Amino acid sequence: MTFITINGQVLHYQLTPGTGPRVFVCINSLGTDLRVWDGLVPLLTPYGSVLCFDKPGHGLSPAAAGPLRMADYSNWLTGLLNALHIDTCVLIGLSIGGVIAQKMALVHPERIEKLVLSNTAPQIGTAASWNDRIQTVSEQGMAAVSTVVLQRWFPESFQVANPALVAGFRAMIEQTSVPGYTQACAALRDEDLRTAIPALSVPTLCLGGSSDQSTPAELVRAMAAAIPGAQCEILEGAGHIPCAQMPAEVARLVIAFVTANLPDDADAAIDSRYARGMSTRRAVLGDAHVDRVESLKTAFDADFQRYITETAWGSVWSRPGLSWRERSLITIALLAALGHDDELAMHLRATRQTGASPDDVKETLMHTAVYAGVPVTNGAMKLAKAIFADPDHG
Repeated sequence: MTFITINGQVLHYQLTPGTGPRVFVCINSLGTDLRVWDGLVPLLTPYGSVLCFDKPGHGLSPAAAGPLRMADYSNWLTGLLNALHIDTCVLIGLSIGGVIAQKMALVHPERIEKLVLSNTAPQIGTAASWNDRIQTVSEQGMAAVSTVVLQRWFPESFQVANPALVAGFRAMIEQTSVPGYTQACAALRDEDLRTAIPALSVPTLCLGGSSDQSTPAELVRAMAAAIPGAQCEILEGAGHIPCAQMPAEVARLVIAFVTANLPDDADAAIDSRYARGMSTRRAVLGDAHVDRVESLKTAFDADFQRYITETAWGSVWSRPGLSWRERSLITIALLAALGHDDELAMHLRATRQTGASPDDVKETLMHTAVYAGVPVTNGAMKLAKAIFADPDHG
């Protein structure tokens, strides 16, 4: 655990070293702490170091004294960057973190290489809704709002499929300090950046979720339309916390955005493609599988493994045109049709990371039966049944 005092305020932070040249700075949402980024951090470190921190009154950062405005959060962030000697960063803000990021980008655009605004808006909610939330939490505590908040954060199907994760997030919400939470609610209530964001000059990616009930997709699209040159991506099936629900998809979009302009130098471009490929390979197949393959690598197959990492994972799988879920299902259909059972088993297990459900795989194999034949599909069905029946599959 690492703590620092910025402008009289103690902040808990975590700086994870990376191999890339940049620093990603992640600002979490209302009622969460820096652990909300746990799934995303290892996917970003091949491209740079990652700094996460707890806002006052969240996680391990003590609550601040007195009422707060959004500028206070932005000033603490600036002070943290100064203290850690981070001159520029890729700034990723989630929900209220996205509002803080917008504020920071308006005041200090020179400190931001690129801006990612996830599930946020220049104005979130209404004064009445925030006053109601503040009153409820102040009188009844955090447990009074945790169920409603979780419904907004995660789609019902995800909650049913991931009860342990959802229980953990419930605990995270309910352990947030009441003063820290209500101060942040008031800052959101009082902030309206709708007329300011057309002045943003930082390259910006706006992310939303099709199932987000807190900042609906249309709100994210409107924000992107107001920011000059901003890109917008809506994650199908995502709720309000996609970095926790589908970190691989968020990482894919962020990495594609950040590395859009690869170096002109050929060797540097190849190295970047390999790093991107290794990150994608680990995200899709899992660290355990990649570590096992790397440990068995010899001089004989080292070039082959690098070729796979650069071409399959660094080029095709890292392209932005299809989601990893879609690429996963296409790969499963092709491997089943060709009878490549070892590779098929590997990609069936990888559905834990890609977001393809057993029902998705079933429908894919039904199409395989029609267009590639029943015998190969029969074998693929048996393999899929065995893997999905394994409790360790997820």
